Amino acid sequence: MEFEGKSIIVTGGSLGMGRACAERFVKGGGQVLIVSNDSDSVERAVAEIGGTASGFVGDVRNGADMERAAAAAVSRHGGIDILACCAGIQRYGTVVDTSENVWDDVFDINLKGVYLASKYAIPEMRKRGAGAIVAISSVQSYASQAGVAAYTASKGAINALVRAMALDHAAESITVNAVCPASIDTPMLRWAADLYKGDMSQEEMIAQWGKGHPIGRVGKPEEVAELVAFLASDKARFITGADFKIDGGAMAKLGIVLPD
Repeated sequence: MEFEGKSIIVTGGSLGMGRACAERFVKGGGQVLIVSNDSDSVERAVAEIGGTASGFVGDVRNGADMERAAAAAVSRHGGIDILACCAGIQRYGTVVDTSENVWDDVFDINLKGVYLASKYAIPEMRKRGAGAIVAISSVQSYASQAGVAAYTASKGAINALVRAMALDHAAESITVNAVCPASIDTPMLRWAADLYKGDMSQEEMIAQWGKGHPIGRVGKPEEVAELVAFLASDKARFITGADFKIDGGAMAKLGIVLPD
């Protein structure tokens, strides 16, 4: 029950890794506000997770919504101790064939969402005397696939923003870290699998991607949630400004292989 008495906001908390994080925090005794602009998935997540979970329908791209989300956490739970920024989208394309609207959507959700949620959570953390922010980034903040220019750029920017916020708020005992997953079995990954599976089934496509990880499979959302929970916990108070790979060994592997 390491999060007992803690007030926690999880943006993008109704699906995928965000939902797994919300579930983990609730299991740890936290009071969790799930934030998403999809009212149906928020309602479903709150009902299925149960316990201390509650929902807030808001858009991470909208400053007024994030200000209201912070106020809701304060009203319901007395303050804010932890912010997990899990909202994100994936879009494909080079800079040539990515439209400005798509570029802006990716950056607004993936990066601006972290900025806005933090902007309104940090003042409440100051009142508590400490806090923890964990942002979901990606291994594509280190190295990129082809044809994901906007996504890769947004994830690299998250890591840079995490470092900046960590320095700015270290003296206030507010830690800020990034978690960088490889392929994780989420609705977003399955959406991508449907785009690229060709004659394969969705499961076959995901299994094929899994082979690109030395461990031999894609990751599970709950595995990411365990790392997020650790970084948000009091056990990680001396960790800030860091980014952590959770990738089944993917970034340890070179594409160049020795001949048989």
